[in-house]
Amino acid sequence: MNPWLRIFAPFAAGYYLSYLLRNVNAVIAPELIRDLGVSATDLGLLTSAYLLAFGAFQLPLGLLLDRYGPRRVEAALLLIAAAGCAFFALAASLGGLVTARALIGLGVSACLMASFKAFSLWFPAERQASLNAAVMAAGGLGALTATTPLGWMLPLAGWRGVFLGLAVLALLAAAAIFSTPEKGKVGAGETVAGQLRGLGEILKSRAFWRFAPQTAMIVGGFMAVQGLWAVPWLMHFNGLTRDAAAFHLLLTGIAMLAGFLAIAFFVIPLKHRGIPPERILAVGMGLGVAVNAAIVLDLLPTHATWFMLGLVFSVGNLAYALLQAQFPPQLAGRVNTALNLGAFVGAFSLQWGFGAGVDLLAASGLGQREAFQWTLGVLVLLQAASYGWFAAGRRG
Repeated sequence: MNPWLRIFAPFAAGYYLSYLLRNVNAVIAPELIRDLGVSATDLGLLTSAYLLAFGAFQLPLGLLLDRYGPRRVEAALLLIAAAGCAFFALAASLGGLVTARALIGLGVSACLMASFKAFSLWFPAERQASLNAAVMAAGGLGALTATTPLGWMLPLAGWRGVFLGLAVLALLAAAAIFSTPEKGKVGAGETVAGQLRGLGEILKSRAFWRFAPQTAMIVGGFMAVQGLWAVPWLMHFNGLTRDAAAFHLLLTGIAMLAGFLAIAFFVIPLKHRGIPPERILAVGMGLGVAVNAAIVLDLLPTHATWFMLGLVFSVGNLAYALLQAQFPPQLAGRVNTALNLGAFVGAFSLQWGFGAGVDLLAASGLGQREAFQWTLGVLVLLQAASYGWFAAGRRG
């Protein structure tokens, strides 16, 4: 069988499911508020539990992937994701839902990084960029599914039925990935102590700390908003219906998918024309901050801003390749998971903090619309500061 089908397709299916599970709460948020009576702070904690568990496992994940291989690590973790989906569907309290959401985050924490590891084992180096972008496009399809199509499913199955269906999909993905062939001597090479020393070198490096704040604030901020607060923002700030807000997320997902595909096809030709990937990253992240500012100030039509937001977010993933290039190849897995940790720490903190900020400002007397506007405005200021740090590092 063609390696594309044997290797790429199962891992792409896993990342599709990961992105779908990351964003599903953005569309079912009104149902959760109605059925469980949770506050904005509770909803932020509930949804960001996925990000906390996902991010907290990134550093151990890098070690496990190098020692046991992507096939076994991701298949085992997806079984945990399936259990988390089933528990979420059956939970009757906020505590149960938070625990289930954390299990889901842990269960899908390897989906992208395991894909990168598998591709490095099975495909030549010149194909890595296109394969990485292609698997990110699969994630973009998951983001698309967690918009209007998911909204169509809710009247038919309810949010509990949706999560039972996702549990079945996680089991199928685990089986497909476990059935992929093994390649390379799993567990051979560095000792655990050597792996930890390599990880320490990454975390102490100036290069890592140049990229990490921007990834946490801008990429993590996008993940926090797309994964939960986009629909409530569009409903409370722009006065849209839930279906109209979900359609805006669909536009964001389409733009993100288009951006990933554009990176796959045009990054190398642009480099040959004198436009390096770092310049593309710098321009894209700067535009991302500007688009978020336009959303806060309501300067442009909502369809345009949310489409542009998805487009510029896709550029942020160039940071992984740019940072990885500054370290020896044997550290690649740990470099990627360390930077991914930064993205998810930012996403967790901002997703929970956004809900807390809205509740705090609303309790102080601001209307719901103004509370949302001030909270997102603070996020934009944090993003602008992290972008300035990244730009200053380039000059240095």
